[in-house]
Amino acid sequence: MTIQRIIYAFGHRTIPLLANPNTTQAIRKMSTSVLATESSDKGMIILNRPKALNAINLEMVRKIFKHLKKCEKTKSLMIIKGTGDKAFCAGGDVRAVVEAGPTEESKSFFREEYTTNALIGNYKIPYIALIDGITMGGGVGLSVHGKYRVATERTLFAMPETAIGLFPDVGGSYFLPRLQGKLGLYLGLTGFRLKGEDVLKAGIATHYCDSSKLSELESALLNCPDADEVPDILTKFNMPSAKPFVLEPKMDQINKCFSGESVEEILENLKNDGSEWATKTLQTMAKMSPTSMKVTFRQLELGAKLSLPQCLNMEYRIVLRHLENSDFKEGVRALLIDKDQKPQWNPSTVEAVTEERVQSFFAKLPDTEELKLKS
Repeated sequence: MTIQRIIYAFGHRTIPLLANPNTTQAIRKMSTSVLATESSDKGMIILNRPKALNAINLEMVRKIFKHLKKCEKTKSLMIIKGTGDKAFCAGGDVRAVVEAGPTEESKSFFREEYTTNALIGNYKIPYIALIDGITMGGGVGLSVHGKYRVATERTLFAMPETAIGLFPDVGGSYFLPRLQGKLGLYLGLTGFRLKGEDVLKAGIATHYCDSSKLSELESALLNCPDADEVPDILTKFNMPSAKPFVLEPKMDQINKCFSGESVEEILENLKNDGSEWATKTLQTMAKMSPTSMKVTFRQLELGAKLSLPQCLNMEYRIVLRHLENSDFKEGVRALLIDKDQKPQWNPSTVEAVTEERVQSFFAKLPDTEELKLKS
């Protein structure tokens, strides 16, 4: 089948797309930062904020949700990708959220973001996320709950929230505990970065495709006559090497050390291990917010037994408490605003974070404020 390259221009921006010349292809400008394309029976969302590494804000979340709802009823499949070769989506625009403070708009951002995550997790048509480049935080929420996630050699995955005084949200409490062994807890507490094929081998991506083949893959998906062909198309382009998972040599240690019944016990296990890996892991965890680590530990412990909507309902309670009183603002200041890399955590040690403090993040909200996603 002949593929025609069509360029759609918006002001001074041009977005290259591959389309079937026999199909009437339409594209709408939803905002300067989210573009949506439609053919007769396919849908696509393009995150178009490359200078900000396609980080999402409230306006973008609203546009994404609206288009997802529309296409779920009228299209045979959905593709989501980012503009540029650096990032699929580096996360939520947390700096803007923190600078705004605990306003109705910041609450709306998380409420509508989590509602979108839940929609993706229960999407009725094939949902294919092309996670080429940086995929962190909010970008994980836009991809990991969908049926298909295609990584490339440029994919860089992480949930680095404990470093900014937050916690691995956007459904992290659902997918992280369901990874092999204690891998999810390790990733959630340390923010360890996975690259390329290792995103597939960790169980986060479903397929691995070289970035040079992405346009061809996209064309095959847009031109397939039946959505039932999606699995076969993805399998055709799935070309991981036989190299072992980067953390495979450390999985026994990860499982042993991170099987502790508290963050304190995990730290003690690492000290007792004494290996170079354990020492480096301790050094990494020493930089994280003690409160965030203890909240994350409890969050993932509870999430292992909950559905995705239940996890997101729980995370909404936690995130509102972070907006009101936590290390979140200080973490964003130190790492993203002043960039002095010297956050002053309060409390400054894991031992000083009381059980009452941890429990306060999970307490029920007033009934009118609860997220209330249905399982």
